[in-house]
Amino acid sequence: MTLQEYFESNRGFGVLSTADSDGNVNAAVYARPHFMDDGSIAFIMTDRLTHSNLKSNPKAAYLFKEEGKGYNGKRLYCTKLKEEENCDLIHSLSRKKYHTALKSDEKTTRYLVYFRIDAVLPLIGDKE
Repeated sequence: MTLQEYFESNRGFGVLSTADSDGNVNAAVYARPHFMDDGSIAFIMTDRLTHSNLKSNPKAAYLFKEEGKGYNGKRLYCTKLKEEENCDLIHSLSRKKYHTALKSDEKTTRYLVYFRIDAVLPLIGDKE
């Protein structure tokens, strides 16, 4: 089973962790990654702490715990490759439509951030 097939066939809970250039760590809840044609993965994000950290430190770790299966899951160690802002692809990839309480004159900027997967480990243990 490929990693893409794994994520398509498992539901669960994901956390993307980043750190800034000083080593200050952040962890945020994120949906399953989007698998791109070039072999990279991507996450949709707004300009909050995770996105800010990636500007100064391109390394990230994504932890995924499978729903209802104990401590089964994956850890992906990644490096940011590039990003796109407010592209049509973001809209087509969005799995859920979030309703925000923004004023009519405000617009939330969203980014599609691409990553190379450097390593894949199980949720528990150090061998895949």
